[in-house]
Amino acid sequence: MHQEVLDNIEEGKMSMDDALEHLDRELSKIRAGKASPSMLSGILVDYYGTPTPLNQVANVAASDSRTLSIAPWEKAMIAPIEQAIFAANLGLTPQNNGEAIMINIPPLTEERRKEMVKRAKGLGEDAKVSLRNDRHKMMDFIKKSVKDGYPEDEGKKQEESVEGIIKGYSGKIDKMIEKKEADIMTI
Repeated sequence: MHQEVLDNIEEGKMSMDDALEHLDRELSKIRAGKASPSMLSGILVDYYGTPTPLNQVANVAASDSRTLSIAPWEKAMIAPIEQAIFAANLGLTPQNNGEAIMINIPPLTEERRKEMVKRAKGLGEDAKVSLRNDRHKMMDFIKKSVKDGYPEDEGKKQEESVEGIIKGYSGKIDKMIEKKEADIMTI
């Protein structure tokens, strides 16, 4: 029974790791005024009738802090790439020179920066809700195990362990959000 409790806690940790990875991916999509290839990571391009991730049909790079360059591997892909960027509604305007596509990243207004910080904090809160759900599942399992004969003092130790784990993950989320907020607010 002791191993089952430990396995349940380990499952909870893996779920929390997934929540952190998801948060990290979502935060990378929030642009901070600097050009980053990850800004275009969710874009799917119509590649001969098949929706294909942009990075599988072109090389995406940041030429400088304000410019993204997209070099398609086939010239015929320039128009579909442009259409996909417009369709993604990112507020970015692609410019094509016949060889590649350039995207100038406009500087963010103070109001827009505050909106992005608010969005980042919302994503952080979503991740914390996921942590709380995992905590609830682990605590319920421990309480059920105690009812089924698991020693009560061991159950209390495991509950304290779970609380410590939750605090640690919650702190990691706070640090991720603080870092993103500083990144967004830096001009």
